[in-house]
Amino acid sequence: MAISPLDYRYVTEMNSIFDEENKLSKWLLAEAALAKAHASLGDIPKKCAKEIGKKANTKSVKLHRVKEIESEIHHDLMAMVEALTEVCTKECGGYVHLGATSYDIEDTALSLILRDAIGLIEEKLKKLRQVLVVLASENKNTVCIGRTHGQHAVPTTYGMKFALYAKEINRHEERMKEAKKRMLVGKMTGAVGTMATFGDKAFKIQDLVMEELGLTPAGVTNQVIQRDRLAEVLFIMALVASTLEKIAKEIRSLQRSEIMEIAEPFGKKQVGSSTMPHKRNPHRSERICSLARVVRADLQIALENISLEHERDLTNSANERIIIPEIFILNDYMLKEMTEILTGLEFFYENIERNLEASKGNIMAEKLMILLTQKGMSRQDAHELLREASLKAAKQKIHLKEALEENKGITKYLSKKELEDAFDVHKYIGKAVEIVENAIKELK
Repeated sequence: MAISPLDYRYVTEMNSIFDEENKLSKWLLAEAALAKAHASLGDIPKKCAKEIGKKANTKSVKLHRVKEIESEIHHDLMAMVEALTEVCTKECGGYVHLGATSYDIEDTALSLILRDAIGLIEEKLKKLRQVLVVLASENKNTVCIGRTHGQHAVPTTYGMKFALYAKEINRHEERMKEAKKRMLVGKMTGAVGTMATFGDKAFKIQDLVMEELGLTPAGVTNQVIQRDRLAEVLFIMALVASTLEKIAKEIRSLQRSEIMEIAEPFGKKQVGSSTMPHKRNPHRSERICSLARVVRADLQIALENISLEHERDLTNSANERIIIPEIFILNDYMLKEMTEILTGLEFFYENIERNLEASKGNIMAEKLMILLTQKGMSRQDAHELLREASLKAAKQKIHLKEALEENKGITKYLSKKELEDAFDVHKYIGKAVEIVENAIKELK
């Protein structure tokens, strides 16, 4: 019976990368590569390397058998070694795991798993970026109110919002590409990293194993590959989760009843509340915000794992079995959710226009201040004039233009037509369209 929601609620194709069967498979790949390296250097018979390589798979080495052995010896990696040994011929079984310590296999195999996991995340990041680019392009001229401190500021565009997110996702792609250089490494360095068990051929053995597996040798290690490498990748995953939360929070805010400019897609039979039939809740965005907190909390554990004692202790082992798959599965799920949300995002253009006009012209105070300065009024005087007029308009619930028409200080600088034109909110978006177009060109 499933206990963790990762097994039944937040399931994606990422789950299969971190399941026990695949983990065992990657351990066996590392063992086969080690045997092949030994054979190529004359350390073991070539026929035994072939025998080990032939049996080093989950068809020959059954997960249930590994678990049976582990229940007796209480060591999961050694249980795999014994299970592989017993399916090989007696002559060749004795060469399994020759010279290696557990984490030569485990950490090297972890890099193989992470290579696949990172690849899947990169695919999802690319797809999300492409969806955001389309939305930016389609909405580069969709003028909306910008908000700072939760208050109406000045006009912006929805194209700007989506371009900003697309560029941020692209930065995560670049970060992951860089981090792979440091994460996708393996080791064959023995109990404390000195390679003592591999003798004079140690460097060659390690090079051959890593070449076979498509990894880079880690260089200096102790018993484990250092956890700053893993923490870096998981930190990037936390950054991705935080960006997804940022987008989700914006959708949630803009879907508020009193704003309602955009909304998550809503199915024909979808239910918003068990008691309030009218509800249309942004539950998918809320779920993303919730799961992002888990990812960031897991990152703290990864950072603490960096400071293992001496040449290594075991305090990272148990928690990594939880935090690594959890972070990757949740990120994969959130990326999939966000891509689907944005693909079906609904726009309420009438509400966008309504909110642009909601301040009764006050959002154009900045433009008027700049215009008055260009006409010869000092910037500070113009600021004070507009500040007082805006407060008056808000208090009296009148349009800012009406308040200004009664102000002799402004009428001597601006004509009636100039004042009228200054309140065209659709023309006060600066270089927003060009900014979006430039971003789109860079991202394509």
